Amino acid sequence: MLDQIHWLAAVTVLGVLEQAYFFLQVIYARRLFGISPPKISGPPEFERIFRAQVNSSEYFPIFLALLWQAGLFFHQGLAAALGLLYLYARYCYFMGYKASSSERLAPIYFSAGVLWILIAVSALGILHFFLSHYVGLNILQLLTS
Repeated sequence: MLDQIHWLAAVTVLGVLEQAYFFLQVIYARRLFGISPPKISGPPEFERIFRAQVNSSEYFPIFLALLWQAGLFFHQGLAAALGLLYLYARYCYFMGYKASSSERLAPIYFSAGVLWILIAVSALGILHFFLSHYVGLNILQLLTS
């Protein structure tokens, strides 16, 4: 079983580390700009870093659910590759937003596109499972014959 999920687990750990990096950036920005919790407003430079971290945290559970569904029901390698693309796009989003609010746009659109692909791949994998398991219809076998 572990040989079927090791790439998904590795991408998950990378994602958690990325989230930790984003959290640390907020802590550093709080110290730099003298903003103590629970305050969430301050100079635009702080607010951009804070919003980038919060937005990334909001999307992280969605990403994890789709990563694992796509990997378990469709293909682990493809899901892991898409997961790495998503994490890279999120890093670019964070760094872009940190620099300027307009620089966040291209990476956020790209990461959203990756999530849509993960949704499609997950849905196809789950549909294939239901059709083959409950209906006895193997689409892959029909396509290759």
